[in-house]
Amino acid sequence: MKNALFIFLISVLLTLASCGDSNPVLTIEGGKITGVQTPTKGVIAYKGIPFAAPPVGDLRWKEPQPVIPWEGVKVADKYGDAASQTIWDPESFYGREWRASGSVPFTEDCLYLNVWTPAAGKPDKKLPVAMWIHGGGYREGFAYEPEMDGGEEWASHGVILVQVTYRLGSMGFFSHPLLSAESPHGVSGNYGLLDQVAALKWIKNNISQFGGDPDNIMIFGQSAGAGSVQSLCASPLSKGLISKAISMSGGGLNTTRPGIPLDTAQLANKAMMDYFGKTTLEEMRALSFEDMKQMAADYTAATKKRVMWSPVIDGYLLNDTFSNTALANEIADIPYMIGFTANDMNDATQSVKDFCTLRAEKSSKPVYAYLFARPLPGDENGAFHSSDLWYVFHSFRHSWRPFTKGDQDLSMKIVGFWTNFAKYGDPNGKGPALWTPYTLDKPEFMILDVDVDESKCYMSATPEFKGPSPRK
Repeated sequence: MKNALFIFLISVLLTLASCGDSNPVLTIEGGKITGVQTPTKGVIAYKGIPFAAPPVGDLRWKEPQPVIPWEGVKVADKYGDAASQTIWDPESFYGREWRASGSVPFTEDCLYLNVWTPAAGKPDKKLPVAMWIHGGGYREGFAYEPEMDGGEEWASHGVILVQVTYRLGSMGFFSHPLLSAESPHGVSGNYGLLDQVAALKWIKNNISQFGGDPDNIMIFGQSAGAGSVQSLCASPLSKGLISKAISMSGGGLNTTRPGIPLDTAQLANKAMMDYFGKTTLEEMRALSFEDMKQMAADYTAATKKRVMWSPVIDGYLLNDTFSNTALANEIADIPYMIGFTANDMNDATQSVKDFCTLRAEKSSKPVYAYLFARPLPGDENGAFHSSDLWYVFHSFRHSWRPFTKGDQDLSMKIVGFWTNFAKYGDPNGKGPALWTPYTLDKPEFMILDVDVDESKCYMSATPEFKGPSPRK
């Protein structure tokens, strides 16, 4: 009887130890944290990790500040709030497409990130890390939209996925002479991008606790997220932090993004604030997000002048446009992947070709170009802007569309390409060279599509690419 009891107790202890090892308590900036098991065996999710202090009150329109420490062990089982923004119209095209929950809280307290890892508490694993930056025109969106729910898939491919939320719109990109005077760097306006830099530094300092390699961080983003990727690759503040970059539907060379000079941006904002008699920082910081939104609308209606809140060339985070910085060969000298969708907002063929040609001339690091050409099933909108997100994150379970086996296969191929790029700077990984770099001798795009009969995915490296010829 005693022996049986002893064996039972040992069995319980071993079980508890095993459970503890699979979801260990980690020590990171701010304190101790534990995650939650996901349906994918071995993958732990950490949701809502603060990477900076809440940018509220006196910290509004300031560089992100250090994390506020917490007591005990934080259970990271809930996403942090999304950045303040206008709630999507559920009847709009993207409102119907993403079916994002209307209950997502939008607040200024938004500096949180999410981590999916198969190696929590194993710093010796040194897995590659991918930091995702969502799009939305720098004014909307959040890191955990349904179409971006791919953490388990990426982690199961051996890549730690980190999703980042950053300040948007008037909270993330508002500049003003008084804010510049207050800043130790004499600038204002790029708070959303500064949040991204802070997240990068957080990853560098903490990701080993999650089994990640702090010297192998890939950044990738789509639309405004791609613009953010380009800004980070051009910024002196993120120098040495990025090992690879993927720019999805963000254009290439000879674009003006970002292109608003600091003086232009801050004087335009000052004119609007003066119009409403808001002449002190105390008065401005007392305004709510909704106040700012209404003021901008009323000001535009009255003066016919539109106030834009987007990244600025401030001489601190950004010294010039991405294109000019690339032409000067001052962007991060790393492998790049760059592309767009066949029915994107703009035909980016030439700007992507120009960027790839420039990199081939100036660097020995490879650059890979692609066109996502799959017309999504279910309607006649083709391969529209952002349609590739369903495939990059293999998140079809959240979609209303009648995806086929060919779509499933294409998605898994894309996830493989993207995660291989995170691992090796080569989408082929250690396998056959299906996708060759864009070179002066072989200026090829990888075409990502599904066969007409939709029974299997279709890929081809197209030489002398002339631009998208999408099928409907």
